Amino acid sequence: MSIGGESLADGLKISKRTAYIAILAMGIVSMLGDIVYESGRGIAPDYLLFLGASALLVGAVSGVGEFVGYSARLVSGSLSDRSKAYWLFIFAGYGLILAIPLMGFTFSLELVIVLLLLERLGKALRSPSRDTVVSIISKNVGTGKAFGLHEAIDQIGAIIGPLIFSAVLLFTANSYPAAFGFLLIPFALMVMAIIYTYRKVGKSVEAEVVKDIDEKVPLSCGFWIYCLAVFLNTLGLIPVALILFSGSLILQPLGQAWMVPLLYVVVQAVDAPMALVSGHLFDKLGMKILALPFVLSVFPVLLVSFGGLAGVIAACVMFGLVLGMQESIYRAAVCEFIPLCKRGTAYGVFNTVLGVGTLASGVIFGFLLDYGYSWIVLAGLVLLLQVGAIVTLNRARTSFQTPANPSI
Repeated sequence: MSIGGESLADGLKISKRTAYIAILAMGIVSMLGDIVYESGRGIAPDYLLFLGASALLVGAVSGVGEFVGYSARLVSGSLSDRSKAYWLFIFAGYGLILAIPLMGFTFSLELVIVLLLLERLGKALRSPSRDTVVSIISKNVGTGKAFGLHEAIDQIGAIIGPLIFSAVLLFTANSYPAAFGFLLIPFALMVMAIIYTYRKVGKSVEAEVVKDIDEKVPLSCGFWIYCLAVFLNTLGLIPVALILFSGSLILQPLGQAWMVPLLYVVVQAVDAPMALVSGHLFDKLGMKILALPFVLSVFPVLLVSFGGLAGVIAACVMFGLVLGMQESIYRAAVCEFIPLCKRGTAYGVFNTVLGVGTLASGVIFGFLLDYGYSWIVLAGLVLLLQVGAIVTLNRARTSFQTPANPSI
């Protein structure tokens, strides 16, 4: 199967033009998916609050959702490597995004939580396979640029979705059923786009590229050290759900719940350009650029703790900067340690680490916000964790001399 007359299986000869076309195709699918599920994620804290949830429950649900969404990748990533059925996992994962529009058909807190978790499971199914396909076609582009470009296209949907959702809420007097129901339209477009992309990108790209590579190679020591650094970083970063929850506490009593998704738009609007910039910087500077998001991770919780809508908005901006790098260069760095034949597994492990860290941070910060701990306590905690993350990252950088598989 080919794009522009060139085989995607030929990882060594694929042109930049072909690579960019393939990344663009994958990005459009992700963009349409983001219009749906990022709308749901943007309103979820407010909707849960509307249904009677506390900050601790919102933090826990967010954390469990991220844990499910990340930890299940450990299984899906390994299975995708073994079966080479990357597109099966991609189709199944995107299909579960349907859970978000279905949230509008119920006011049951328990059922809404289940639907949120199902959407996260879908994320777990598709992500390792999608990231592996992107890494396959990025040889002549650079992994940083490839993941940065994919994330930037993806974030167009993450911006458009919450904006549309917010507008529907505004013009329907905060009707959650109407807003969630509207998401069925972009979901249908996403299904059509993924079928089209599958036909254009190729059915057998995975098997053709990895068939002659030794699959018994172990995950490197440097990779595990890198995962520890990312875990510490994630543990010290307040989840975006709690930032939005803090905004909802301010806006909902004023009858302005429709503005909560706009806060999430701020996050996504910052995320997109940061993904592109950091991707280029990663290809030039290497892993040392990762120290920047680790430092920036200190600020979101402090801005939230100072109170007021301005602090929440500033926290959204800072979180967006970190997220843009997390979704691009954090993923690109995995390729520095792991050969192609194990990347599905490696991305599964890596994202499991992110999930455990996000689960723990959701519970920890939810508890601290519920019980009103001072900013001094919060500052001490995040500084300790991020300093530890930077030290560990430096150890990971020095654990290898060359990329795990520089030819792919």
